[in-house]
Amino acid sequence: MATALFEGPEALTGGPEVSPAPEAVVVRFAGDSGDGMQLTGGQFTLSTALAGNDLATFPDFPAEIRAPQGTLFGVSAFQINFGSTEIETAGDQPDVLIAMNPAALKVNLAALKVGGLIIADSGEFNKRNLEKAKYEANPLDDGSLDKWQLLAFDISALTLQAVKPFGLGNKEALRCKNMWTLGLALWMFDRDRQPLIDWLNAKFARNQVLADANVAALNAGHAYGETAELSGPLRQVHIGAVASEPGLYRTVTGAESISYGLVAGAQLASLPMFFGGYPITPASSILHNLVKLKEFGVTTFQAEDEIAAIASAIGASYAGHLGVTSSSGPGIALKTEAMGLAVMTELPLVIVNSQRGGPSTGLPTKTEQSDLYQAVYGRNGDAPIPVVAARSPSDAFDCAIEAVRIATQYMTPVILLTDGYIANAAEPWKVPDPKAYTPFPVTFLEEPNGPDGTVLPYARNDKGARPWIKAGTPGLMHRIGGIEKNPLTGNIDYAPASHQTMTDARKAKIDGIARSIPAQEVTLGEPGGRLVLVGWGSTFGAIHQAVRRARKRGLDVSHVHVRHVWPLPENLGDLLKGYDKVLVPEMNTGQFKTVLRDQYLVDARPLTKTSGQPFTIAEIEAAIDAALA
Repeated sequence: MATALFEGPEALTGGPEVSPAPEAVVVRFAGDSGDGMQLTGGQFTLSTALAGNDLATFPDFPAEIRAPQGTLFGVSAFQINFGSTEIETAGDQPDVLIAMNPAALKVNLAALKVGGLIIADSGEFNKRNLEKAKYEANPLDDGSLDKWQLLAFDISALTLQAVKPFGLGNKEALRCKNMWTLGLALWMFDRDRQPLIDWLNAKFARNQVLADANVAALNAGHAYGETAELSGPLRQVHIGAVASEPGLYRTVTGAESISYGLVAGAQLASLPMFFGGYPITPASSILHNLVKLKEFGVTTFQAEDEIAAIASAIGASYAGHLGVTSSSGPGIALKTEAMGLAVMTELPLVIVNSQRGGPSTGLPTKTEQSDLYQAVYGRNGDAPIPVVAARSPSDAFDCAIEAVRIATQYMTPVILLTDGYIANAAEPWKVPDPKAYTPFPVTFLEEPNGPDGTVLPYARNDKGARPWIKAGTPGLMHRIGGIEKNPLTGNIDYAPASHQTMTDARKAKIDGIARSIPAQEVTLGEPGGRLVLVGWGSTFGAIHQAVRRARKRGLDVSHVHVRHVWPLPENLGDLLKGYDKVLVPEMNTGQFKTVLRDQYLVDARPLTKTSGQPFTIAEIEAAIDAALA
């Protein structure tokens, strides 16, 4: 049975007295991009989920494909916040930093809370690596780490010793170092090793030597934690399972969740699905996941470029499939003209934008919300497109279904916004009951819909949507395309009145979607008061926790989180006018704030961040205090 220790960093390092274990702990694994930190974090996440903890993760990749080993540019980190209570974010400051080399320590040290625990591989703190990390002296020896707890030992040497019986070369043996570190982390937090051992045996099923070596390293790290050597400076902590509803749970990343949601949406619409994509960080994982789902009527196509990817998806929609494409900001920019074509042809299409830091190539592996203007306004001409934004990895499933519903019911392209944080992060997800979702099957036009057997491709139903006609349907020859058409026949028509009518009809159709979306509710707090924080997308967790803490201190503050970014919920304007102040936290320079000001003439104020990192709870809580001062 694990030792129960008192809350705070001392719970991990021992202290003068013993009291209950902390409700939550934040751990960050950091090392060179070749050290397997994402793999280590992912497997620790798996063990944490199996232990029944709630959790949220934040993988933080270097932008370079392979920066020089040991340099500051090549540091890869994985942060996980887990506990026996509700977890909304990956945590503000780590309680534990596991640093595999000097560069990892230097890049991540400032984030570690005072009194937190550093576990460092002293074997990597040699002169060469210290110079690469711009250290003039060894921080493990010079007293510069005195405000933290420090546990430094030669993980590299211990790993080599553990895998020596398997005859691996030095380089290959050191690749097991992350498993040794994972074994120690499993001991620290009282985790079961067997699921990880089973995973290693499956992963290296074709090379039993590597499987056995990695299992040996895992066991050696775990055993090291149990020895008397660590009984003084380090203790084991057990964090109980979180109370949760009965059901089937799994961990899910945003990319996985979107993929499953798109497939579920296609099933609810009774459509086969076609995905046309082009590799780009951090959107590529959607293609990787959809490739595994072909048994659900999914066709995937890796195109030669972004324009071909969206054009192929539009072609699939023209043929009667659900066309889907995805990218990140720079790729979405390349798709823009084709998005206008989808608006003009009024074909259903789902466009997923996994936002990253921009502009241009920007910060390929960092997160941002700076494509909101691009999503709402970013096309030539008046080309309105509905926009849906997911707030978390698990929420992306329902948002993907909603995007499919809108696209197919209103015959329109739809943009689904996520970002790098959502796409790569993981959290527990209660697998929903398929029966809980109402189907929205598509009906194709199969008979002429005009007088005297004519076909009117732009006749509209009560939603303002035109009929969907499969290409090649006998007797239903028709014309659609990117040149302006007659409001009914689809014939090319440059008449001023026709363009006015079609422009108004396309706008009215998108505006009308607001009638089919739920009224905006207050996410936390009251419908009216001194201050409301309005968020969208991945800022949800940090805003929610900050507002919760502020309300516990008696502050009059509420949280409203918007899923339907365009068109906005019909009641949102009246809701916001019930507050004295409106604060909009977002990871850009204030884009949604401008949309709210434009639509409702409310004095929305921005709280912005464009560092490539998510908001912390403390940053938003400080902004609440300042707004109410």
